[in-house]
Amino acid sequence: MTQAEPSLIYLKYKSLEDVLKVIVYSAQSAIGLTPMLYHIAYNNLQIIFIQTGGIGSSTIHYIMLNEKPTKKFIELKRLTGEYQFVDRIGTDTQSLYVPVLELEKSTLNFP
Repeated sequence: MTQAEPSLIYLKYKSLEDVLKVIVYSAQSAIGLTPMLYHIAYNNLQIIFIQTGGIGSSTIHYIMLNEKPTKKFIELKRLTGEYQFVDRIGTDTQSLYVPVLELEKSTLNFP
């Protein structure tokens, strides 16, 4: 890897709940950024992932699912970490509503 190429770190999780904990933690940080949640079909696998970090060094947090998500958002409760897939943004002020963005193509090469 040359110095000009960005560094990528891949972290594969055992559960979607653990990936979503990264979102809760990020949203509660001083910067308060909420990572985007992406879905892509990759080599006949369904992958949900988020990217954290910045230019020069990024971390890809991902999980492989058995099937494609059927709903457009995840309602993620800030205090408990409980989640559920939902069709739209709700009114619970104690929840984050994270869109599941469908990617058609990516340059990422998942391990």
